[in-house]
Amino acid sequence: MEHDHSAPTGSSTVDVLALVLRLALLLSTAFLAGGGLLRPPDRRAPRVLYVLGGVSALLAVVSSFAVDINVVALAIHVVLAVAVPVLPRATRWTSLALLVLVVLETSSGGTGVEFALDSVFVAGAAVWFGFTLHGPVPASSIRPGPLALTLGGLLVLAGAVRFGLSGVGFDRRLYTTLFGFAVLAVVVLPLAVSGLAVVLRGRAYRFGAAGVALGFLAWSALGAIPAPPPLPVPGVPLLADAPGFPVLVSPHRPGHNVVHFPPSAGDDLAAGVRGGIITKAVARPGAEGTWADVDLPPGRSDLEIHRGDATTVVEVDAGRAPGPAITEADAPECASAALGGLVAGRSDVLTACPSDTLTPEDSGALVKLVEFLAGRKPAAITLAEDDSPRGVAAAKLVRDTAARAGLAVRPDAGPDTALVVVAGWSAGYTAMTRAAELQRLEPTHQYGLYLAPWLLNGPIVNAVASASLPLRFDPREATAVGCAVAVGDRFGGESPTLGGFRTWLGADRSAGDVQIFAAAQVNAMPMYPTEPHATGMVMDRDYAGQWVPDGTIVPITSVLR
Repeated sequence: MEHDHSAPTGSSTVDVLALVLRLALLLSTAFLAGGGLLRPPDRRAPRVLYVLGGVSALLAVVSSFAVDINVVALAIHVVLAVAVPVLPRATRWTSLALLVLVVLETSSGGTGVEFALDSVFVAGAAVWFGFTLHGPVPASSIRPGPLALTLGGLLVLAGAVRFGLSGVGFDRRLYTTLFGFAVLAVVVLPLAVSGLAVVLRGRAYRFGAAGVALGFLAWSALGAIPAPPPLPVPGVPLLADAPGFPVLVSPHRPGHNVVHFPPSAGDDLAAGVRGGIITKAVARPGAEGTWADVDLPPGRSDLEIHRGDATTVVEVDAGRAPGPAITEADAPECASAALGGLVAGRSDVLTACPSDTLTPEDSGALVKLVEFLAGRKPAAITLAEDDSPRGVAAAKLVRDTAARAGLAVRPDAGPDTALVVVAGWSAGYTAMTRAAELQRLEPTHQYGLYLAPWLLNGPIVNAVASASLPLRFDPREATAVGCAVAVGDRFGGESPTLGGFRTWLGADRSAGDVQIFAAAQVNAMPMYPTEPHATGMVMDRDYAGQWVPDGTIVPITSVLR
């Protein structure tokens, strides 16, 4: 969602030279095709067709040096452009073929309704250009005045439908971006030309040629100008694009917000409101990537993102309403949960965070985890919790379930205990790093390290050699892998989280049965880089779709009943 405020382009990625060449080529070719279609059969090709044919062929060749063009398509274009004026007996057919080629070049890969609109607009403009070059064809079946009204009406209809499909609507992008100007032009100019046709009738062709030509240029430019991103919506976390990396702003309300960058974006990043304090993005305990704390003012503002010497501006709109109360420790998990919905294409206002409540599916998983541990008979459970509503409820649930099972719960570690962590990301990461250090020094938690389901996150599970979690889904199944791939593709290779997976699935998700899964930093089939391996065997441990970076996660129990 990059916005270049130095010029109303809507994107800084438009290649000006390529765009100018494209517009000049398509306009000259449309004039040539229209002139060839309507050339009186009993007359020699006028000089203007030779000029247009040469210009069209030359621009096609020049364009091949500026942009990548299919050689076969280039050759066909040049041959047809030269054939229209040179081969009088085949002018109609070569002009028709050239017109089809213009439609294909204008559509830029558009299909369905967009391709039909391209065909209507380009054909209507070309016929208008033909009448402009030759004047009305002396035939009783063609009435220049009504035909001008018909052509103008077709252009207006096509422009109106294109406006409806543009997604710009009547918001400020219509007059602040180059794409918006082009969309506006394909609607307003045909309307003006149609008005001329009503007044001037058959004389409208020459007087309206400039309007049709400008409308044709605007229509052709739409295929080369990237559409502006949707406007930011207050309260909906903002998933934007800076050059080379994505950025997430959450909760996108006035006051404290976090600005998140994926690990692939690098470490030299900072963010802040234009004219305000710029905060360096740093790592947060238990979370991937880097995070910057930014205070957003009410309403619209510009968020500056600094990466080395480069500065990118992202438009934000925090609105006026207050956002949810989010603690600093829980902000990364809350933002990650919102990211899943954004990746799935939903724009839901953020009203609560996963740490605000203990869900029934997670409480059931924790009950089964404690009952599973009771069967293993450790001396006690060492419980790590925090003061979030979810953490308090989860800790009480663990204690009550353990009491019913005759299992002691105590805060201190010991060699014959099992560690159960029900805190949030920050405290959970601290508990796991502390457990790893204790295990390095002496035998500790010999009955295992267990995490609440929401702690399935790379930095947390990778803080120790191995950890176990009660999950209601298999991270190796197609749906979970699809979520991981989608999140990684959209957000710089970042791994998914349980909260993000749930919002990615939406409200219709179903809770499966509970199994204990173990996450470990292991390579299941270690091999030397030069060692031969079977065809299709994945040797890169960091392949797409992983839930645990540089590791693996597998079930270690059957379904817990």
